[in-house]
Amino acid sequence: MRLYMKFRHSDGVATAAARAGFSMATGYRIAHDPQLPSQKAGVRERRRPDPLADIFDAEVVPLLREAPGLRSVAVFQEMLRRHPDLGTGIRRTLERRIRDWRAVHGEEQEVIFRQTHEPGRMGLSDFTDMADLDVTVAGVRLDHRLYHFRLVWSGFEHAHVILGGESYVALAEGLQNALWALGGSPLDHRSDSLSAAFRNLDADARADLTRRYDALCEHYGMTPSRNNRGVAHENGSVESAHGHLKKIVRDALLMRGSAAFDDLAAYRRFIDEVIAAKNRRAAARIDAERAHLKLLPDRRTSDYEEVIVTVTSSSGFTLRKVFYTVPSRLIGHRLRVRLYDDRLDVFLGATRLMTLLRGRSAGNGKHGHVVDYRHVIHSLRRKPMALIGIVYREQLFPREAYRRMFDRLLEQLPDRVACRTMVELLALAHERACESELAVILAADLDASRLPDMAALRRRFAPDPATLPEVVVTLAALSTYDILLNGVAA
Repeated sequence: MRLYMKFRHSDGVATAAARAGFSMATGYRIAHDPQLPSQKAGVRERRRPDPLADIFDAEVVPLLREAPGLRSVAVFQEMLRRHPDLGTGIRRTLERRIRDWRAVHGEEQEVIFRQTHEPGRMGLSDFTDMADLDVTVAGVRLDHRLYHFRLVWSGFEHAHVILGGESYVALAEGLQNALWALGGSPLDHRSDSLSAAFRNLDADARADLTRRYDALCEHYGMTPSRNNRGVAHENGSVESAHGHLKKIVRDALLMRGSAAFDDLAAYRRFIDEVIAAKNRRAAARIDAERAHLKLLPDRRTSDYEEVIVTVTSSSGFTLRKVFYTVPSRLIGHRLRVRLYDDRLDVFLGATRLMTLLRGRSAGNGKHGHVVDYRHVIHSLRRKPMALIGIVYREQLFPREAYRRMFDRLLEQLPDRVACRTMVELLALAHERACESELAVILAADLDASRLPDMAALRRRFAPDPATLPEVVVTLAALSTYDILLNGVAA
C-alpha cells in the first residue's frame, strides 16, 4: 500500500496499482480510504453463535479424557444423539475443535525414530497375502502368500510363493532361497512375530519354534530378532515394500493379459521374473552391498519339520489334519516324513520312498485328503462297493471327467454295477498308463450322453499286460567263451 501511494505521486490509479502488484479496483478502494490495515478495527467477531459453546467443555472434553482413543466421528454421533437440534453441519467444527484440544491436552503419542542403515547390516522377512490378485493354477484359484525378504540398505528383494500360512517351514525355505540367491548373509535378521505360527501352540511348542529360528540364523551367522506383535513399523522397511510389490505383480499380470497359469512352477517363474526386474533397477547398489555381506556356509540347513507317522490299515497316515495315502505294502510301518510348505518327503529308515503334495485341512475344521487312486485300486477291485461311501471319494478321482462319469453311472445303473464299472475305469487308467487319454474319451461320452464301453476301451488301450507273450532267453554255455578266448590267444 505504501508503494502504491508512492507511485500515485506521478501515476494514475490504474498504473500505480499495476506497479504495486494489485488490481485497479483495490487501487480505487485505497484512494477512497487511505487508512493503513494496521490502523483499522481489530478482528471481527463471530457472525453466528458458537453451536458448541455449551457442550464442548461440559460433555465432549469428559468423553475425550475418559476414552483417549475415541474417534471424532463417534463423539459427533453421540452429540447428535444427545442434542438432535445441533444438526449435521457441526461435524467439521467439532472435529477441528477436538484436534486442537488433543494437541494441547491429549496423551503423548508414539515417536518413530528414523534409523541410519549400514550396508550389510539388516535383512528383513515378512509375509504378505496375495489372495486378492485372483491367480489361478490349472483352473483352480490359488489361495497363497508371498514370503518377502529385503535388504534395507540396497533394497535387494526376494519373494517365494507360500501355499500355507506363516510358519517356520515357510520362513526357513524362503529365507534360505533369498540368501543363496543373494550370495551372502547380513549381520542381523528381523522377522515378524510369526503370529500365525504361534497361534494355538503351547509353551513348549513355542519355545521349540524359537530355538529352531535361532539355530537357523546362527547357521548363517546372523543375529536374530523379531518385531513386537502388532507393531508393523518395526519392520517398516519391508512392510512398506509389500504394497509396492503387490502393485508391481498386479501390473505384470495385467500386462500378461491373464492371471491363469498352467501349474505352480509357471507362477513361481513369473514371480521370479518380476523380482529380478525389480532388482536390476538397483543392481549397482546391490553389488556394492554384497561386498559387506558375510560368506555363506558350505550347505543349507534344514527347512522342514520331521515327523514320525504310522501307516494305518486304510493305507495311509494323518498329518496336520490331512490324510495321505501310500502304497498298501507300507501298512503297519513307521515312516519318517519331512514336512515342507508344498510337499512331503516320505522315508522308510534312510530310504526315500516318495514325494507327496502337501494338503491343507478345510477351514471349517474338517480333515483334508491327498489321495492317489493307484495306492488303493487293487483293493477297490476286490471291494468295488466301498466306492459308494468312502470318505475321500471326491479326492480319489484323478480328473474331473472321472468324477462326472461316476455321477452319470449312479444315475443310470444300479449302484453295484456303477461302482464296478468305475473301478474298472480307474484300474484301466492305472494299468495301461492312459489316465489323460481316457479322461478325454470319458468327457466325450458325457457330452454325447452315453456310457463307456469297457470292451472297446480295453481294445483301444491294448495290449493287456496279462496277454503279452512270454519271452524265453536261452543263455549260452560257458564253454563257448573258453573257445573264443583260446581263439584270441592263438
